[in-house]
Amino acid sequence: MKQPIVGFHKDENDDWVAELACGHTQHVRHNPPWQLRPWVTTEEGRKTMLGHILNCKKCNQQKDS
Repeated sequence: MKQPIVGFHKDENDDWVAELACGHTQHVRHNPPWQLRPWVTTEEGRKTMLGHILNCKKCNQQKDS
């Protein structure tokens, strides 16, 4: 299910986590070459992604249950 990003926080491992409108969260790591998300490394970059739509895997799991 598609959900917009409404905020960000760091987890206990210092990785960035997107907060979604549905209340779920999703990691948004910049971990080249597997995950290229350089925007997550700066506050300005994260601000530009507010409202960006991600596919919420937890919502999809709940829908399929």
